[in-house]
Amino acid sequence: MPTFPDSHDPDARQRLRRSLQAARRRLEPRQRQRATDRALARLCRLPEFTRARSIAIYRGVGAEIDPAPLADPGRRYFAPVVRNQMLVFRPWHAPMWRANHFGIPEPVGTDYPAQAMDVVITPLVGFDPAGNRLGMGGGFYDRSFAFLRHRHWRKPRLIGLAFDVQRVDALAAAEWDVPLDAIVTESGVIRPR
Repeated sequence: MPTFPDSHDPDARQRLRRSLQAARRRLEPRQRQRATDRALARLCRLPEFTRARSIAIYRGVGAEIDPAPLADPGRRYFAPVVRNQMLVFRPWHAPMWRANHFGIPEPVGTDYPAQAMDVVITPLVGFDPAGNRLGMGGGFYDRSFAFLRHRHWRKPRLIGLAFDVQRVDALAAAEWDVPLDAIVTESGVIRPR
């Protein structure tokens, strides 16, 4: 597994992103679907997921695991929406969705703050066993959940969803990085803390 030692080298971060995205794309379609099914089944069994009343999920793009099949109408699901370089959340079952400037569909409706979520399922490009997350580089999740670095906040719980091939030995954490509470893959659940 690769190691990413320098959080201040943007070129190294970008090379690692490309490498991990390529590894994810190399999964055969049937292998990807089996791994997705296993990871989603594990996610559904997590106590914090089963107890949550407000759950944020994302629409998988490219070769990401897509948690959209979890959004049954019997629970309160939300989708992230980029607004002023931050994330807000809107009801998943909104009647209308529009693509944002990244081409990712977002629901149209009322905004809810990150603090209103019980659990947030986060997409990621890479992760390490310590709960460090490598995203796409926009910083939206880290900015939006910076308040979690203060100990008095207990929610939302941030759960990364990824394939095993996205795991690296170590990612250097920058001071602004917000670690994950758990990472779910097809082979298990990693709880860093």
